[in-house]
Amino acid sequence: MTALALELPPRLPLARLPTPLEPSPRLGAGLGIELLWKRDDLTGLELSGNKARKLEFLLADAEAGGADVLVTCGGVQSNHCRATAFAAARRGLGCVVLLRTPDPAAPPAPEANALLDRLAGAEVRYLSHDDYRRRGEVMARVADELRARGRRPYVIPEGGSNALGSLGYVVAMAELAGQLPPAWREGPFTVAYAAGSGGTGAGIELGLRAVGLSGATALGFAVCNDARYFRQAIAAICADARARWPALPSVEVGVAAVDGGFVGPGYAETTEPGLEMIRRAAREDGVLLDPVYTGKAMLGVATRAAEGALPSRRVVFVHTGGAFGTFPYARRLLDRSP
Repeated sequence: MTALALELPPRLPLARLPTPLEPSPRLGAGLGIELLWKRDDLTGLELSGNKARKLEFLLADAEAGGADVLVTCGGVQSNHCRATAFAAARRGLGCVVLLRTPDPAAPPAPEANALLDRLAGAEVRYLSHDDYRRRGEVMARVADELRARGRRPYVIPEGGSNALGSLGYVVAMAELAGQLPPAWREGPFTVAYAAGSGGTGAGIELGLRAVGLSGATALGFAVCNDARYFRQAIAAICADARARWPALPSVEVGVAAVDGGFVGPGYAETTEPGLEMIRRAAREDGVLLDPVYTGKAMLGVATRAAEGALPSRRVVFVHTGGAFGTFPYARRLLDRSP
């Protein structure tokens, strides 16, 4: 890993690092690009993907403050909530996850990530979409309730996406810099990723600057909300991170490149082209993408490559995980009809 010329807060060794940087055997050529997979789906912590990197910093902070229970939130198939539940189990902490669902009185079946939350011992509570819009307030109330019972809660925001969590991807970009083929190091190349809550994107933007990869352009593909939302979220997280750790480089407001063209019908809702991209990656490269995050991002890479609209034809795709989120889509993945 390339050394970072700055001192970062403590972190716990939750992730199996470094993750490999692997060439694409066939998919990249089929898309007309040079493609490298940054295999952050292999961080360990029960296939927790990018979340493991964020949780290394967040749980170190939680334990330093004496926390004995974690509180966080996400969609029913949230990779972050499942990763937090397993991290809590590994460290002997309690965990409460608040999951968004249309009707909390009739929650969905416990499958995939929603099953694994429970298997890891998390207390699962459901929120309506309206309540989830006020998730910060709801998590604060849950924390107050836990304190009243003598517990010491630590609240982790959606996706682990705050200044502290973003440092996981500052470290990841230092790791990437040490793995790049010599011909790539001066650029240009594109670092593509799925944007779900902004923390990974913020860490990538900060990290590329911190390690001096000036020839790299980060490009996020939104999986929910729109591009403007993510540009604002990334800018806010970067600004907060630099305020807390002034040695970090500055990232100008609005500079983050985010493509909002592949959200589809909405979060955790996919399209037939997105499913076909998952099939192609599995069959051509033996890499498992998911319908919620990485499938949408790789569809974005493929589409923009065909249009000649990528910043460069060399692409590092940061595979942020999400394997378990594939299982609820089994029938659609095996049946090409919508």
